[in-house]
Parts: sequence; C-alpha cells; structure tokens
Amino acid sequence: MTTVQAPSSVPELLGRCGRLAQPALREAVGRLHPWVAEMAGYSFGWCEVGGAPAAAPGGKGVRQALAVLGAEAAGADGRAGVPAAVAVELVHAFSLLHDDVMDGDATRRRRPAVWKAYGMGPAVLAGDALFALAVEILASSPQGVGTVRLLSAALADLVRGQADDLLFATRPWTGPERVTPEEYRSMAEGKTGALLGCAAALGAVLGGADAATAGALDRAGRHLGIAFQLVDDVLGIWGDPAVTGKPVGGDLRQRKKTYPVLAALGSPAARELPELLDTPGRAAQAATLIETAGGRTEALTEARAHTAAARALIAKAPLATEAAGHLLRLLDHLMDREL
Repeated sequence: MTTVQAPSSVPELLGRCGRLAQPALREAVGRLHPWVAEMAGYSFGWCEVGGAPAAAPGGKGVRQALAVLGAEAAGADGRAGVPAAVAVELVHAFSLLHDDVMDGDATRRRRPAVWKAYGMGPAVLAGDALFALAVEILASSPQGVGTVRLLSAALADLVRGQADDLLFATRPWTGPERVTPEEYRSMAEGKTGALLGCAAALGAVLGGADAATAGALDRAGRHLGIAFQLVDDVLGIWGDPAVTGKPVGGDLRQRKKTYPVLAALGSPAARELPELLDTPGRAAQAATLIETAGGRTEALTEARAHTAAARALIAKAPLATEAAGHLLRLLDHLMDREL
C-alpha cells in the first residue's frame, strides 16, 4: 500500500494535490482550439484576455484534491487519480462558465466573468469544449466506461440542482409555494455535492476501489457539498468581503433564497422579513432579523450535521488510514473557513 506523507497544513495538502493535477490539466486544455484554450486559461486564472500570462486568483482546488485523495484512500499512488482530478476540474469550470451566463453574474474571482470578457456565445462555447474534454479524458482511462457513467450521473444531478436553483427565484417567500429547507438541501446536493462526490468516487475507482467503497466516498462528498453550500450561504450574508470577494449582504440584495433566509422565514420572529427582503436598501436590517430569528444558527447546525455524516461514511469505509485522515482534515477545514 502506498505511503502518503502527511502535509503540515490543509493548504499544503491542497497544494500537493494541485501540483500533481495541474500539469495534466494544462496539457489537456492546450489540446483545445487556441481561442477556446485562451478562454479556458482565463477562467482558470492562467492568462489575461489576449493570452498574456497571469497569476489571477483561481479556485480552491477542492475537487482535484478529493480525486487525488480518493485514489490514495483506495491504496494507490495519488497520480492514479489525476485523470479524475482533471476531468472534474474541467466540468467544474464548465459549470461556472454557464452559471455566470444564466445568472448574469458579471464577475468571477474578482475579475470579469468569461462572458463579460469574451462575449456570451464564446463563453458558452468554451464551457461546451471543457465538458467534452472531460468526457474524452475519462473515456481514455483504463476504467473508461465506468468512469464516464459516474460522471454522467453526477452531471444529471448537477443539472437538476441548477434547474431547481433557477426556479427557486420565481417562488414566493411565504405560503404553500414557498421554498422549503428540505428542497434547498436537495438542490444543494445536486448543484454542489454531486460533483464533489463524483471527484472522490472517480479517484477511488481509478485507484482500484470496489463499487461499495466508491459509493461511500460519493455519498460523503455529497454531504460535504451540502455543508459547503450552507457555509457559503452564511458567508454570503455575514462574511468579510476581503475574504469572500463579495459585498456584505450581497445575497440579500439579490434576493437569493439561501438557507439562513429560508430557516428564518419559518420563525414567528421573522414576520417582517419578506418586506425587508423586497425593499431596496434594507439588507443590513434583513441580516440582523435573520440572525435574531435563528437563520444563521440553523444553517451552521445543518452544515455541521452534514459534515458529521460525511465523516461517519469515511470512518466506516475500508480506506487507507493516512489518506482517510487527510480527507477528514479537509472536511473540517472547509467547514471552519472564516466563520
């Protein structure tokens, strides 16, 4: 069984996994049409518009780390999980490109979104190219059919989650047609959790794990995704803009039906909340009322419950001890970020 050297911190762990995956990711993107490859490079923070090299803020690398750690948890060298890491990173980038178009978000990671920088049609094209490239990479792996099937299932759930998220915006704050916390959890599992679970499961499959072990990691990643989204919801209302890159109360000004809001709406103490949410300039008052009504506390309690469920699945699965420990440390790090 492969021995994995314990990194001194979670950032170092993410960095180690990233150093394994990044060369293969860049090589894969380099096979695309040059213009499409430039847009992809821009989305990853590698270049500016026009192709000049850049070191812009990129993603956290959580999905690629889960893929590498999934392979190591199966007892393989982390390099076995690199095709999975590349594929899920490509799919994640594809989903962000299309999300920004659908949501009309003009910025991503403190830079103009790809559709603002290059145009809406080119951004959609770049997203399509990244998705196709991800499928090609997995189809070329030794477990090709099985890995593509896993990715396809995750993408179907991701699309369902995205569809629900878009439809939530059309539903009222209160009444029989309101969005319930249960519906929100289901949406978050699809939109965020499906790809996290897929990353860990794909890495495990490429590392030689059986279906039951891969399934346990998939379910753990889905719980992680819900917890991750819940923490993001809290940060979207009360987070430090210097850390989150988002303005204070931005989610409230956009009238997003996030979990703290939905949880607070169920409290008698929040009768005035719908009016505050619908009135421009009252986001700060709405945030105070949401916290008073227990929305922040309920969101964090729910996030901790899903983190605990993910930890239990990892603890019960027949995983390499050291890699399982890294997975647990990563879960805790994502739960505790800047709260």
